[in-house]
Amino acid sequence: MSEPLTKVDSAVQGLSSSPPKETKHRRTSSSAAGVMNINDLEAQGTELQIAKETQKLGWKINKSPSTIEEKEHLKKLLTTPPVKKIDLHFPLGLEVTARNLKGVTIKDALDAIHKQFKKRADDELDLPYLAGFEWDKEESWTRLIVHLQKDAGHQPISKKKKKGGDE
Repeated sequence: MSEPLTKVDSAVQGLSSSPPKETKHRRTSSSAAGVMNINDLEAQGTELQIAKETQKLGWKINKSPSTIEEKEHLKKLLTTPPVKKIDLHFPLGLEVTARNLKGVTIKDALDAIHKQFKKRADDELDLPYLAGFEWDKEESWTRLIVHLQKDAGHQPISKKKKKGGDE
């Protein structure tokens, strides 16, 4: 029983010493096609267009964006071309960031703003209503300026029917 063992592993014999490496494709980010990085747009000199619907919302910044009557406006992209994230700058210095890998929508921007102001009471806010956004490429290419106002502005008027007939 002093003989050395000579066992052969059939799975390894005849192959190189290192097993073949499997190449796995790295998953790309789940962003939609055509959605840009704001810094790439600046490098290319591509100008932003802001959705005009933001000026017609009559939205109070300390109320949830779900209180807006025109739900279809919330689904629209905030900018053209769509971006993954954008900073929203308030005149007094506060800055919030809206993000969405499929393109920042109006709702994403309102959610980011609401998160900052949801705990504020109505009387704490001098200008409680969103007036719209402004893109000033001279000041900063990568952010939008948030404009606020005292009242709801041109809010949609709901038509109510009077009870009774013509008398």
